[in-house]
Amino acid sequence: MISLTVDGVNKEYPQGTTYEIIAQEFQTADRPLIAAVKENNKLRQLMVPIKDKANVELIDLSMNDGMRIYQRSLSFVFIRAVMELFEETNVIVKHSLSQGLYCEFLGKHRLINRDLSLISQKMTAIIESNELFVEGLISVSEAIEIFERYQMNSKLNLLKYREKDTLKIYTLGWLKDYFYGYMLPSTGYLKEFDLVYYKPGVILRHPVENSPYSVPKFNEHKKLFEIHSEAEKWGEILNVGYVANLNCKIENGLADEFIKISEALHEKKIAMIADMITNQKKRVILIAGPSSSGKTTFANRLKIQLRANGLRPVNLSTDDYFVERERTPLDEKGNYDFDSIEALDIESFNKDLKDILDGEKVDLPTFNFQTGHREFNGKVIQIDEDQIVIIEGIHGLNEKLTGDLLKKDKFKIYISALTQLNIDSHNRIPTTDIRIIRRIVRDNNFRGHSALKTLQMWKSVRKGEEKNIFPYQEDADVMFNSALVYEMAILKKHAVPLLEDITQDNTEYSEARRLLKFLSYFVSIDNDELVPRTSILKEFIGGSSFDV
Repeated sequence: MISLTVDGVNKEYPQGTTYEIIAQEFQTADRPLIAAVKENNKLRQLMVPIKDKANVELIDLSMNDGMRIYQRSLSFVFIRAVMELFEETNVIVKHSLSQGLYCEFLGKHRLINRDLSLISQKMTAIIESNELFVEGLISVSEAIEIFERYQMNSKLNLLKYREKDTLKIYTLGWLKDYFYGYMLPSTGYLKEFDLVYYKPGVILRHPVENSPYSVPKFNEHKKLFEIHSEAEKWGEILNVGYVANLNCKIENGLADEFIKISEALHEKKIAMIADMITNQKKRVILIAGPSSSGKTTFANRLKIQLRANGLRPVNLSTDDYFVERERTPLDEKGNYDFDSIEALDIESFNKDLKDILDGEKVDLPTFNFQTGHREFNGKVIQIDEDQIVIIEGIHGLNEKLTGDLLKKDKFKIYISALTQLNIDSHNRIPTTDIRIIRRIVRDNNFRGHSALKTLQMWKSVRKGEEKNIFPYQEDADVMFNSALVYEMAILKKHAVPLLEDITQDNTEYSEARRLLKFLSYFVSIDNDELVPRTSILKEFIGGSSFDV
């Protein structure tokens, strides 16, 4: 018998009992589906048998690891259904969209709306048959044969950069495939899914962390889809759609060239945004985006382009308009919620902003974070009629922040890092992975934080983004994609040693190992000097020509 502590409960089980049996014992109707476990802080599939005494945490769909496993398993079923229905047709899993995965077809068949009913029926049949996801280890030469047979060229190219001579592969019925991460034990777990036709592809929808029991209501994210499409076009210009393409260019000595082209694409888009603002005669520019999206560098580069258009922008910080500490709202744990829009003195902010735009001389406050009170230290602002105000902050897209201003005077910009790269055709790179690696490097360089501390804070950061930023992204007048196709190749050497410092006695250990696995796909660019000093990437690795 083996002693386990499962979610704080001491239990004994016969050696060889799988975690699936243990999960079934703890699964209740009022708990989201249990998809995996953490065994002494190591993520384990439910198919794994217990071997030794361990502390076990059950991972369900309200947790990021559980949601990823559900999404990945559902993707495998979707891929097989499409391949069975349509001859010589495969799936490209492109990116997240509207709380699901946006996918397109590759091959003979062109997707049409009525295909979705056929695909859904086929998926339901596979799910109801409760087929097993079987993990196995095969040689690279065997993997090459499989991927050639299925014409999975992106996977073939990635194998060229594999250091090990074996590969973990999953089998679902007749289909074998490689996936970056774990699976559920069987298809019968996948009770909830939906397909939405989104020309020219389909959105594979599933439960998410904040809706773990069922597929959430569909909300179209048209502008986000457009910026993802723009990212794909940038990838085509650079001839880099998958990690293997990037690695090939680096190994062939082309890093300097595609870094310059990547940065030129950014500069061209920023100049275009500056022209839109100038032509539309906007007075207030509001910039918002999630953590580590590069807002500060973007704002600085935008100011330069606006200056080139003959404008003289000034900055106004929302950070100086926090309410007095005793009036700060509390979160559900009783802690100060500084991310809430109610933590800002909206009335004073709007009055000062209106007076500034009217050309009046305004005495600006400075918030003292030590005392928790606003101070007036003689900071005065007065602008001319041809000057514009730039406001950068998490609430920039929320109408409550600038509710007293006319909409015609405002220009809203949403910025995020939406990579145009994928690992291969079935394994995408989540936007959040780009941002957390950026933040790990930046926090260490400029705040002296370990990777462990950054990962410990990340859940709270993400919660604030889900509440205060993402709901308003479609309200933006324009979106800017701050991702750079080459950035993981630069960030790798900075992030790897920081992540390797996280030991197994920390709960963040499994996430650190996952990110290390992700970074292992990339060939490193060793020379940071190839990155221009004006690049958004310099905000994280250091050496920026701006005050960031």
